[in-house]
Amino acid sequence: MTLSKIQTERARDLRRGATPQEKHLWYDFLNSHSARFRRQRPIGDYIVDFYSDRAQLVIELDGSQHFTRAARDYDNTRTQFLESKGLIVIRFTNLDVDVNFDGVCRAIEAAVALKVPPPSA
Repeated sequence: MTLSKIQTERARDLRRGATPQEKHLWYDFLNSHSARFRRQRPIGDYIVDFYSDRAQLVIELDGSQHFTRAARDYDNTRTQFLESKGLIVIRFTNLDVDVNFDGVCRAIEAAVALKVPPPSA
């Protein structure tokens, strides 16, 4: 099986097994966003949680498994790779989504606005 097929299957599995926070952000904000986000999108050797090609924006939601030293190092390497492709990467914890959903949405809007001009009034 080719790497792209493996990644496609892995991305599909990740979408099916989305965390409650990923579901909340997707169904209550991102799935109808004008910047057109996709869930669990392969980019290079990585699969990102949410991606908008139009805004060149990656959104990552981090659970507790991301707080170990090894995971932080991996995430930093991953972020450097994505940024080297001209992408903006923003990270939130699952707790951020749980307790400050409106703030998370405002931060995403601000990041989108850096690349996508607001619609004309």
